[in-house]
Amino acid sequence: MTKYIFVTGGVLSSLGKGITSASIATILKQSGFSVSMLKIDPYLNVDPGTMSPLEHGEVFVTADGAETDLDIGHYERFIGTTLSAKNNFTTGQVYQSVLKKEREGGYLGKTIQVVPHIVDEIKDRIRRAGKEHEFLIVELGGTVGDIEGLPFMEAIRELKHELDNSNTMNIHVTLIPYLAAAGELKTKPAQHGVQELRRIGITPHMLVCRTERPLPKDLKRKLAMFCDVNSDAVIEANDAASIYQVPLNFIKEGILSPLSNHFNIKIKPNMEKWETLVKQIILPKDEITIAFVGKYLELKESYKSLTEALIHAGANLNTKININWCDSERIEDVGAYEIIGNSDAILVAGGFGNRGIDGKLKAIKYARENETPYLGICLGMQLAVIEYARNVLGLEDANSIEFDKETSNPLIYLIDEFIDQSGDTQLRTHKSPMGGTMRLGEYPFNPKDGTKIKKAYGNNEVYFERHRHRYEVNPFYKTNLENAGMIISGDSNGLIETVEIKDHPWFVGVQFHPEFTSNLEKPNPIILNFIKEALNNR
Repeated sequence: MTKYIFVTGGVLSSLGKGITSASIATILKQSGFSVSMLKIDPYLNVDPGTMSPLEHGEVFVTADGAETDLDIGHYERFIGTTLSAKNNFTTGQVYQSVLKKEREGGYLGKTIQVVPHIVDEIKDRIRRAGKEHEFLIVELGGTVGDIEGLPFMEAIRELKHELDNSNTMNIHVTLIPYLAAAGELKTKPAQHGVQELRRIGITPHMLVCRTERPLPKDLKRKLAMFCDVNSDAVIEANDAASIYQVPLNFIKEGILSPLSNHFNIKIKPNMEKWETLVKQIILPKDEITIAFVGKYLELKESYKSLTEALIHAGANLNTKININWCDSERIEDVGAYEIIGNSDAILVAGGFGNRGIDGKLKAIKYARENETPYLGICLGMQLAVIEYARNVLGLEDANSIEFDKETSNPLIYLIDEFIDQSGDTQLRTHKSPMGGTMRLGEYPFNPKDGTKIKKAYGNNEVYFERHRHRYEVNPFYKTNLENAGMIISGDSNGLIETVEIKDHPWFVGVQFHPEFTSNLEKPNPIILNFIKEALNNR
């Protein structure tokens, strides 16, 4: 029978429930258990796909094409497991399902209410996510006491009775603030958070205490007493040098004992490789600087998977990755050289809309002309094609129809139809809703022999990477581009997936998002090779 661990948060948001959940899952996974994870988001959006990156951070895309919360990315990166649409759901999805069933007569004319109908839908989704796994770690977004989270709390309370108490565990992440004026760590916020949980009917079995200062033993005993948890189940979660150090810190804090005792099982993780990689993140042998050109720099979590993928590559190469954050709009104003400076390599990330595009084009031209290692991802690849067409082919008005619908040289265009994840043909036009017309999820691509893509990925004929984009490189210009020295190095069912420049030391553009398939113990091949080239370019 599946064992469930529910992770809630109190006092305030951004305490690290996602990293806590992923760290516990890592410990269990490295102990040989079959582990999966679930993130529940209480907001009413159906998914984060149409939310601004500045509003919500990155949208993480699963292999089956679901646009999910960025915590799903943390989960995959920590436990090295491919998750799917069932591993993240929102209030919007729950109500959408219940109302659809009601409209179809599924409730036989009953009055539809939060209890039991909404709560039952939540419980069903939790059970489906846990099916065929020994453990399911469930993270509930938001903070205890939020009105939108109450139906989910009720579902957790009811599952405790339905699944048997020995197969469910409640972990509460809370803040232990330090008041400098008083010179004290304060436990009252944690106590009140736990009181709110208990009022709802949930008693935590473990406290994970976020703190900037070590917790004295007497303070831990006080928390255990007044929050009604075992004394060994108060786990200190201090700030770590790397998020990947957190599972190791939890083990040092003694988390294995309360987990083992509660579930009456032996938990003995093998963290040797993990510990080596963490040491190489914290105390690396080498270091390089990557010019990261983007336009959502006000919120760095807009590029969370990509920055983590750079860390993965660096850890496996024993190299610190310094990121030179380059605002593409600033490059438009002052030029590429002044912003990019002495960076060892240039990365142009994805994005939507025409803001900052000229700055990205200047950065790409700089990389091409100065033979600086370059990796363009999604829009970064499309802009590399546009820059090449303008400045090498001489097509001055080369553009994407995303930015200029009337361009006479649409190097990047909108195909009328494509085959989606389910194998159905999707039709799309400029008027189609953006969220419903993107190529989302995992698609195969074929790398061309003798290319940098082929060298990075190895000897297999077909590879799978994840996509999140609407526009494609126009194959009408393929021959002209190739004759001018641009290599179309990978394709997917006739669609252009990767490009390179023949006479450049290392210039690669990829339509897919390689960062979505990277994890600490297995970095993505093309990002790993990009970092290797940056090391060679120092």
